[in-house]
Amino acid sequence: MDNSASLNLNSFDTQKQSDSWFQKLNQIQIYGIGLPLYLVIFAGVFAAMLLGWLPVGMLGAFMVMMVFGGLFNYAGNHLPIIKTYLGGGAIVCIFASAILVYTGVIPQSVIDNVDNFMNTTGFLNFYIAALITGCILGMSRTLLLKAAIRFLPVALCAMTMAILAVGVVGMLLGYGFVDAIMYVAIPMMGGGMGAGVVPLSGMYAQALGVDASGIISRMIPASTLGNVTAIIMAGMLHKLGEIQPALSGNGKLMKKDTDDMSEEKKPSESIQLMGMGLITAMFFYLLGTFINKAVPSVHTYAWMIILVAAAKALGIVPKKIEYAAQQWSQFVMGNWTNALLVGIGISMIDLGAVISSFSITYMILVLVVVGGVALGAGIGGHLVGFYPIESAITAGLCTTNMGGTGDIAVLSSAKRMELLPFAQIATRICGALILVVASILIKVLF
Repeated sequence: MDNSASLNLNSFDTQKQSDSWFQKLNQIQIYGIGLPLYLVIFAGVFAAMLLGWLPVGMLGAFMVMMVFGGLFNYAGNHLPIIKTYLGGGAIVCIFASAILVYTGVIPQSVIDNVDNFMNTTGFLNFYIAALITGCILGMSRTLLLKAAIRFLPVALCAMTMAILAVGVVGMLLGYGFVDAIMYVAIPMMGGGMGAGVVPLSGMYAQALGVDASGIISRMIPASTLGNVTAIIMAGMLHKLGEIQPALSGNGKLMKKDTDDMSEEKKPSESIQLMGMGLITAMFFYLLGTFINKAVPSVHTYAWMIILVAAAKALGIVPKKIEYAAQQWSQFVMGNWTNALLVGIGISMIDLGAVISSFSITYMILVLVVVGGVALGAGIGGHLVGFYPIESAITAGLCTTNMGGTGDIAVLSSAKRMELLPFAQIATRICGALILVVASILIKVLF
C-alpha cells in the first residue's frame, strides 16, 4: 500500500471515530435537544448575558433560568457524590446559580430581572398554583381525608421536640437555652423571610424595646442555613429510601394508599386539557387571594390548599377537570422545575450570609433543629400510618425551609414533588402557628 492510500485510510478512521463520538454526545439529550447543540445554545445565552444583550423582562429571565437549569440538572444527576447523596440536579441548579451570583459572574441587571420575574411578575405563584391544584385533585379522596387529620399533629409534635432539643444543646454548648430557641429554632420554623423572619423581628423588637434591624440580622442566618441544610438532608433521605425501601412510599405519604381514579378511564392527553388545567389552577389561586384579602393572617397558599382539598373531598370538581389539572401540573413540573430552581439560586440564596454566619456551634444548632424535626416527623408519621421518609420530608424538613421556594427545593432534592400540598401545609399553617407560639414565648422567656 502506498503512502497516499495509507493517509486516506487513517483520515477515514479518524473521521469515523469523530462521527462516533459526536453520535454518542448527541444521544445525551437535555429537554430533548442533543448535547452538542444544547452547548451551543448555552454558550449563546451565556455570552449574551455577559455582554448585556439579553432581552429585558420575562423572555430574558426565562431564557437564563431554563437553559442554565437544563445543563445544571444534567450535571448534578451525573456527578458521583452529588447524585447519590445530596439530591442530584436540584442541588446543582440552586447552588451553581448562587455561586455564579456570589462570584459576580451573573451581572446585577440579570439578577434583578430574574428576581422581578420570579416575585413581582409572579412566576413562583404560577408554578406553585399549578402543582397544588394538580396534586390535590389527582389524589385519592380517601387518602386526602385520612392524611389531613393526622398530618398537622405529627408536624407540630416534631417541631416541639426539635425546639426543646435545640434549647438543651444550646445550653450545653454555651449558646444559651433561650437564645437557641428564640434566635435559631423559631426563625427556622417561621415559614421563610416574608412570612416568618420579618414579622418575628418586629414582634421581638416591640417586646424588647430594641431596633428591629439588629434582631433580623440575627435571624436571617438561621433561616438561610436551615433552608440549605433541609435541602441537603432531603437528598440524603431520598438515598436512605433507596437503601431501605420499607421506609419509603416513593412519593406516597400514607400506607395502604389506593388511588380512587385508577379504575376509571382517563381522557387522552391534549393541548385543550392542559388549557383547562391552567384555568383551574389560576381560578383556585384567585379564590385563595379573595379570602386572603379578608383574612390576611393566613397565607394565600394555605387558603388555596383548603379550597382545593374541600372541593376534592366534596366531589364537586368534574373528573375531566381533575385530570386536566393533573396533566397541567405534570407539564409544569416536568419542564419548568429546573428553571425555577435556578431562579431560586439567583434571586433568593445569599451565599455571603451563609458563609459569614457559619461557625461550628451555630451549625450544630441548625443541624439539631433540622435533624430533630426530620427524626420526630419520621417516627410520628410511622405511628399514624405514614411512610417515615415522606413524613420526615414533609412534616419535618418542610417546616424548616424558606417558604414556597424552600418547599420546591426540598421536594426536588428528595424527588417527591407530588407531595407539595403537604409541604405547603407544613410551611404555611405550621409557620403561622409558630408566630403565635413566639408571641407567647417572648413574654415567658425574656
